[in-house]
Amino acid sequence: MPDLISNTSEAFARRDVLRLGGLMGLGLTLPQLLEQRAFAGKRSAYGKAKRVIMLFLHGGHPQQETFDPKPDGPEDVRGPFRAISTTVPGTKFCELLPKIASHAGSLAIVRSMTHGNTNHVQACLPAQTGHKHSSALRSRGDFPPSDTDFPPIGAVIDHLRGSGSSLPAWVRIGPLMRRSNGTTLHGQTPGFLGAAHSSFAVDQKLLGEDVQIEALKNPLGLDDIRLTERANLRRQFNSYTKQLQELGETKKLAPYFERAVSLLASNKTKAAFDLAQEKPELREAYGKTEFGQRCLLARRLIEAGVPMVNVSYCHTPSGSWDTHSQNAKKMKESLAPTLDQSVAALLTDLQQRGMLDETLVVINAEFGRTPKINKNLGRDHWPFVYSLALAGAGVQGGAVYGKSDKSAAYPLENPRDPADMAATIYHLLGVSPATRVYDSAGRPHSLVVGSPIEELLS
Repeated sequence: MPDLISNTSEAFARRDVLRLGGLMGLGLTLPQLLEQRAFAGKRSAYGKAKRVIMLFLHGGHPQQETFDPKPDGPEDVRGPFRAISTTVPGTKFCELLPKIASHAGSLAIVRSMTHGNTNHVQACLPAQTGHKHSSALRSRGDFPPSDTDFPPIGAVIDHLRGSGSSLPAWVRIGPLMRRSNGTTLHGQTPGFLGAAHSSFAVDQKLLGEDVQIEALKNPLGLDDIRLTERANLRRQFNSYTKQLQELGETKKLAPYFERAVSLLASNKTKAAFDLAQEKPELREAYGKTEFGQRCLLARRLIEAGVPMVNVSYCHTPSGSWDTHSQNAKKMKESLAPTLDQSVAALLTDLQQRGMLDETLVVINAEFGRTPKINKNLGRDHWPFVYSLALAGAGVQGGAVYGKSDKSAAYPLENPRDPADMAATIYHLLGVSPATRVYDSAGRPHSLVVGSPIEELLS
């Protein structure tokens, strides 16, 4: 190793040498590290994002009634809503999103996302990881996630970097997203990285003046544990071994028990999750909705230092975006107004706090909705073209990438799939495309399999 360092003294700063062992431990060889440095020098916006808020619209939002309206399209496609101008000349959004339209100068829109999987459960895996199931698995329909799935971005960040503090590295706000038949959507669990890299979940109602975060209460009824006596943690854990064994979780919990206790004991953690510290006016600005308060809590967490927050838009009074019936009614009365107010408030808040330059906001979903309106006045599953939006760190504000045809049915220009969106996010996070992650059997897997959408990068 000393010879290796001396022979590359001009290529590396001292801090690079100190980091080399850690980078190799993440699957980067010396040539790959050199490639990473060259890559970062050539590519714009590499590593600009210090944190990510991913808003996931479970069910899939209709591209026609959000970011890709077709006011001149066929009557059975365009729906009842008109297109409105945004702050970017020539770019139009649906009239249901007037507040988001006022932030178009900060947004980059991709109107040519595409893939071929119409199944909610499966399509969520590539949407959140950039990796799809094998063809054999795709023929199975609905099936639960497993510990062999490719891990989502939050689990990868937790694995590669952690949070660097008592705060968790990856937080999920909102319920675990499931289909109506109870099947959990893929891409929410840590997959082959293991339970140690699961998200810290906040699954509860957030409306109310004095919200108490249930996940921060001592688990398993351990309220009598003296959390500040760190020297006694192992003894305290052992005293509850029988109770933990009854849950079948002893082996999983033991290595991470002290980390969990540290988190629960941290005043910084408790403060970050305390929505009551926000002014009533700001809580009002985000909206008196579960989704709005989830977005506000996400802002609090990334401000405190959490690098990855997933916010799910599902199981709220607004329902989900799976609008097989009464699409226009649901969009007008609940879905679009809630999204419009919450996202606009989040972007305004981040801008005013000087945080947007280092915070990446992603509006994501597993797919879009059918061009034609069905007999129930709804729109069905449609992965063949849909729209996603990004804002913040390293994103070219005001950009519109790709184009769909006149019916918003198929890409007309520049088709991109979820692997490319994941590659774009990893690029903005400064994660090398050469990175490998390893499963429980020690097998290496390429983290990035798509190509960044360079036209979106500032």
